[in-house]
Amino acid sequence: MNILCLGGAGKICREAINDLLAFSNVSKVTIADIDAASAEEVAVWLHDSRIDVRRLDIQDREETVQLMQGYDLVMDGLTISMNDRSTACMAEAGVNGINLNGCSTEWEYDQLFKDRGRLFVPGMGMTPGVTNLMARYATDRLDRVDTIRISHGAFRPVAFSPSIAETTRLEYDPDLPTRLVFEDGQFIQVPPFARPLEIELPEPFGTHTQYIIPHAETLTLPKSLEGKGLRLLEVRGTWPPENMELIRVLHDWGFLRNDRVRVQNRDIGILDAIAAYLLQSPEGRQTKLYGYALHVEVTGEKDGREMTRVLTHTHPPSDGTVPDWEGLRAYTRNVGIPMSIGAQMIAKGQVKGSGVLAPELAFDPESVFHELAGRQIMIQEHLTPRA
Repeated sequence: MNILCLGGAGKICREAINDLLAFSNVSKVTIADIDAASAEEVAVWLHDSRIDVRRLDIQDREETVQLMQGYDLVMDGLTISMNDRSTACMAEAGVNGINLNGCSTEWEYDQLFKDRGRLFVPGMGMTPGVTNLMARYATDRLDRVDTIRISHGAFRPVAFSPSIAETTRLEYDPDLPTRLVFEDGQFIQVPPFARPLEIELPEPFGTHTQYIIPHAETLTLPKSLEGKGLRLLEVRGTWPPENMELIRVLHDWGFLRNDRVRVQNRDIGILDAIAAYLLQSPEGRQTKLYGYALHVEVTGEKDGREMTRVLTHTHPPSDGTVPDWEGLRAYTRNVGIPMSIGAQMIAKGQVKGSGVLAPELAFDPESVFHELAGRQIMIQEHLTPRA
């Protein structure tokens, strides 16, 4: 099994590669990145003879397609803004693929993947990804589903990498058309900071006010669960409190519009300037608490009784007491490992079908939960009858 990893020099994607090397019989993993020097540093860090490095510019479609054709599967860790190009190349190359975000134009290539007899799973990280499977697990155990509320806390710096900085600004873009909720059979667009709700996350993360965010679960789960009677689906998220305070101020003062301003005879986007500062400053690249916390609440009916099923997730602390989970790695491992697990399941033929498949249709939730547990990432369920 040979795997090509796009954006493999990134902090999240290198964790997916590290997991592949530890838990699969992969023959070769190629780190393909436009930053060849950083890719070489990652190869040294991984210290495995199965690793090689290839400088690749995803904008060069011909070179990218040709390279992909030599691999069994492509793991895509590129930013959201590049996922349309990378997915198009995978479809053209006729290769199986998986990515982290699931928020680009992946679904436009469904027929092309089917024509090639290949499959592509978009959005197989923590959220989207594991949250899709948590929701599927709960709904499979209900006769009727009323509401699904997906929430997460991503405790990481606001801009430890360009892709994370991009995700942060996109999710609270005031004009974003994909910030949606599913309600009474319709998708409803909502503004930033809509529908605040207090969510209690597992310790040590605590309770936080969370707001609607634009995630792929909102678009895929209503279709995947068609016939279950779903009335409401909301996806919320939060970052560390200081990050949320910053984003709120940027929103209220209009910085998120990224208006052009003139500085020393140059026109620049004001948010571009702020993002550049955050990427280079300790305030943008550090936070007090690191890690990830998921909370999925599903209400419905089972055998004539109203039920609420709540699934949460925990992992080792980031304080250095558990090897390989210290600091930022408590966040990046949570995001990168699910993509590796998904890639391994595809490569082993454990995913049936072709085309573009949402995570909740591609993977068996319990199988993924079992694999996560083997990496110290635990899923818990809490079941409560409703009065």
